[in-house]
Amino acid sequence: MPTRAAARSAASSHGQNSMPFPRSSGILLHPTSLPSRGGIGDFGPAAYEFLDFLVASGQSLWQVLPLGPTGIGNSPYSATSAFAGNPLCISLERLADETWLSPDRLRSLPGPTEYVDYPAVRRLKMPLLREAAGNFLQHAGAQQRGAFERFCAEHRAWLEDFVLFDVLRQRFKDVAWNTWPAELVRRDPAALEKVRRDAARELEIERVIQFVFFKQWAELHAACRQRGIRVVGDVAIFVSYDSAEVWRHPEIFHLRPDGSPEFVAGVPPDAFSKTGQRWGNPLYRWPALKARGYDWWIERMRMALRLCDILRLDHFRGFEQYWEIPGAEPTAVNGRWVHGPGDDLFIALRNALGELPLVAEDLGHITPEVHALRDRFAIPGMRVMQFGFGDEGAQMYLPHRFHPNVVVYTGTHDNDTTLGWWRNHASEHERSAASAYFAPLGEAEVNWAFIRAAIASVAVLCVIPLQDVLGLGSEARMNTPSQPDGNWRWRYLPQQLNSAVAGRLAELSASAGRIPSHPPQSAGGEQGQRKAAENLTA
Repeated sequence: MPTRAAARSAASSHGQNSMPFPRSSGILLHPTSLPSRGGIGDFGPAAYEFLDFLVASGQSLWQVLPLGPTGIGNSPYSATSAFAGNPLCISLERLADETWLSPDRLRSLPGPTEYVDYPAVRRLKMPLLREAAGNFLQHAGAQQRGAFERFCAEHRAWLEDFVLFDVLRQRFKDVAWNTWPAELVRRDPAALEKVRRDAARELEIERVIQFVFFKQWAELHAACRQRGIRVVGDVAIFVSYDSAEVWRHPEIFHLRPDGSPEFVAGVPPDAFSKTGQRWGNPLYRWPALKARGYDWWIERMRMALRLCDILRLDHFRGFEQYWEIPGAEPTAVNGRWVHGPGDDLFIALRNALGELPLVAEDLGHITPEVHALRDRFAIPGMRVMQFGFGDEGAQMYLPHRFHPNVVVYTGTHDNDTTLGWWRNHASEHERSAASAYFAPLGEAEVNWAFIRAAIASVAVLCVIPLQDVLGLGSEARMNTPSQPDGNWRWRYLPQQLNSAVAGRLAELSASAGRIPSHPPQSAGGEQGQRKAAENLTA
C-alpha cells in the first residue's frame, strides 16, 4: 500500500488535477430562492428570467447549493440522498406545459412570497407531483416512455435504493432508518422484496418524479450553456446519516452493529463555540473505500459533473484531516483529528474522470498541510471579504493579498449579507478598518464597495450572493450555522431584479475584464445583454 508521501509524489508527477478557469464573475443563488409560484423557487419560468438577468448583468457563473432532497431542517447539506434530486425544485408549470398536469390544478398556487414555508409547500406540492407522475405513467407516449426507461436503466445503481428508501421513509413518518423494523434496517432480501411487491406503484411514481427533476434541470442547464453561463455546484464532503447511501452502504461508514453512528463529524471548540460543532454526519471508513478504488466517490463526482460545470468541495480540510467525535458524545469537545484520504482520493478521481473543475472551501482554521494538498492539485481556494477586517492575519481575505488562483466572495450562504454584517455583526474595529480600506464608506453603499473590490480583484473567479447585489439586510440571510430553525427560507421578489441593477453590475464586470470575450452568439455579448435587459423590463 503506497504511503502518503508516495501519493504526494504521484500527485506532483502526474500534473495538475484541476482545470484552469477563464476570468469571470457570477451570482450565488439557490434555486429555492427564485420567485416561482407554489411557495418555493423551482426550475420554471422564474429560473429562465434569472438567466436573462445574469446575461444582462454580464455574469457568466451561477452558483447553487447542493440539489439533493432535503431532510430534517430543510438544509441542502443534509440531503436524504447524495445522488437524487429535490422534488420541490420541479416546476409544476412546466409539468402543465407537458400536459402531465391540468392547468386547472395550478390556479390555486400562491404567487411569489419572501420566505419558504416548507411544511406548507410539501402539503401543496407533493400530491400534485405524484398526480403528474401518475398521469405520465398512464398517458406518456412512446418517446417519453423510452426516455424514462433509459433514465431508470442508466441510474439504476442509486435510483432503486433511493426510491425504496423514500417510500419507506413515508411509511414510517420520516423517522430515522435505524428505527425501522429490524429486517428493513439490516436490508433482509425477503423483506425488501415484499416491499417492492406491495409498493410497486409508489416506487414507480417516485422514479418518475426523479426522472422529471433531472429532465427539467438538464433543460435549464442547457439554457445556461446557450447563454454562456457555467453552473457552479456544491458537493458536501459528508452525507446525512438518515440517507439512502448510509442505509444502502453501511460498510463504507463508521456504524455500530445496530446501525447507529460509531463516529460522527464536526469541528472542535474554538473562539466562537466552547463546545465546538457536532454535525452528526457519519464518518467514512476511508480504508474500505480505498480498497474498492474509491468507486462510491467516483460515481458521486461523476453525477455531480453531469449536473454542474464547476464543483465547490465543501469542508475541503476534511480530505486532509477531519474531527472524529464518538457517536455517543453530545458535543464536539471529546474528539480527535484523524487523517483523511489526501492525495489518494484526488488521484483516483482524476484517473477515472480526468482533470476536475474544482474549488476548495478552505475557510476556518486551515493547516499548512491542507494548503499543500489544495496546491498540489492546483485547486483554487476561497476568499470571503467579510473575514478581512479583523486582526492583521485576516488580511488574506482582502484583495491586495490575493493571487489569481482563488475565488472571491463578498459573503457565502453561511454569512449574513454584507449590509447585515455591517449593521449587526461588524465590530467598531472592523467598520473602521473597512471604512479606511474603501475610503470613504457609508452604509448606503457598503455592499457596492465590497462588490466593486471583489470584481476588480485579481481572483480568477468572483461570486456575489444576490442579496448583496440587491443591497438587502439580515432579513435576507440564507443560513445561520448552529441555528436549527428558520434557515434556507429566503426568496427574492420579481420586481427586485431590474435593468438598473443589471446595468451597474455589467459596467463593473466589463471594466474589470470579467465578461467573456467570445460568448455564445445566441445569447451573449452586448446584443445578448441588450435582449436580456429588454426581457427584464418587459
